[in-house]
Amino acid sequence: MERRSFLGGMAGAPLAAAGVSAQTGKPRRRPPNVLFLLFDKCRRDAFGAYGMKPVHTPHIDALAKDGVRFDTYYAPQGLCGPCRASIITGMYPNEHGMRKNCHPTHGRGQNSYHGRNPDPFHDERFDLWDNFPYVLHNAGYQTAHIGKWHLGHLPQFLPTSHGYDSYFGIPYSNDMDAVREAPRGKDRFWDPKIEYFNVPLMRDEKIVERPADQTTITKRFTEEAVKLIKSSDEKPFFIYLAHNLPHVPLFVSEKFTDVSRRGLYGDVIEEIDWSVGQVLKALEEENIANNTLVVFTSDNGPWLSFSTHGGSAGLLRDGKGSTWEGGMREPTVFWWPEKIKPGVVMEMGSTLDLLPTIAAVTGAAKPSDRKLDGYDLSPTLFESKASPRKELFYYHGEQVFAVRQGLHKAHFKTKTSYTGQRQAVVHDTPLLYHLGHDPSEKYDIAKDNAEILEKLTALKMEHEKSIKPVDNQLNKR
Repeated sequence: MERRSFLGGMAGAPLAAAGVSAQTGKPRRRPPNVLFLLFDKCRRDAFGAYGMKPVHTPHIDALAKDGVRFDTYYAPQGLCGPCRASIITGMYPNEHGMRKNCHPTHGRGQNSYHGRNPDPFHDERFDLWDNFPYVLHNAGYQTAHIGKWHLGHLPQFLPTSHGYDSYFGIPYSNDMDAVREAPRGKDRFWDPKIEYFNVPLMRDEKIVERPADQTTITKRFTEEAVKLIKSSDEKPFFIYLAHNLPHVPLFVSEKFTDVSRRGLYGDVIEEIDWSVGQVLKALEEENIANNTLVVFTSDNGPWLSFSTHGGSAGLLRDGKGSTWEGGMREPTVFWWPEKIKPGVVMEMGSTLDLLPTIAAVTGAAKPSDRKLDGYDLSPTLFESKASPRKELFYYHGEQVFAVRQGLHKAHFKTKTSYTGQRQAVVHDTPLLYHLGHDPSEKYDIAKDNAEILEKLTALKMEHEKSIKPVDNQLNKR
């Protein structure tokens, strides 16, 4: 794809839903802008709207109050890379091949097979990179990715090679590329220094700063988003603003230092809330808020082994890397003034549903060469109908560890968060929980519910038979 400047506008085919209709001669309605905000490893109750009252998050709280807030919205896996790949493909990890996190020195890095492969996400059945940004790009949208990417840092893997007109951000997690001189282990995180982490800040395909000054990174990502909003022309835009925080190491600007009763983690959340306020303000000032869909969510649960720096999942069990609720159940809001009525959705949704939902909202054409694992949630958002998602499969690596249908969830294998347990526990009799009665997954009810367990086991087997996995993108050498 030839990359075109966001700021300079786009050449190419006119939008199907903009301009003047050839049939009626009347102006067509311009498709909505889309602003997608993704936070990194953000505890489910990190904001006032979800329960963290000591932290001041007025902008996110207002977004939740005036939009649709999902109570049970899931990532399909408990790690950054697989979740981000599922967001843009609308597919479970086994079907897009990103089943683990990639690192700059392995898996889609300079020492990997994919460092030499110009099109690693091409399968003979379909092109997996014909995805979320391409869907909107091909519909005439100006597309920009800001923030953390984490789907490969070499040129052929960057956003500008996969549907985005521009990119400003870091290519992988902010804790990677730690220098040899940095303190060992977790000591480098308790009192982090910018120079401990040799993370590059990139504009398009070029490194513009290394190491990235992480004390100002939230501010600069925000300024980039505001600039793009204010410079948008007659074309609609899709901006994917992916903050790399509150992933450790935690950094915050001077303005937000020691402002929260929750310590450094709370300070970081309050700066992210400020960022949300700035982009919403820009939408209002440009008089386009009423034609902009805003979505915010997180990629996975909190990193519990970093204690107060990692956050917690509140009443939910466990965190990042696990298939317990705390690892994959995320805070999520859809906001669109005058289009979406405020409310709370108690039924399920997932980041898998973003591609088909936004394609439906914008009128863009979904990929037609594959079966998507996501559902169109637009009837839920605009007509207050029940969510079409009735089930979810919780992946850990290549395997389905748990299945939810309705309010019941069965665990076939369990593993605690990211670190602390090398091998998963296999349950000969799966664990069973009623998430309505027991959202903390404390009380196994399998003994008295054999019929429900049998149904969920059959659902898991049916799903696994339907999956035609592609090669693991991180194992090839």
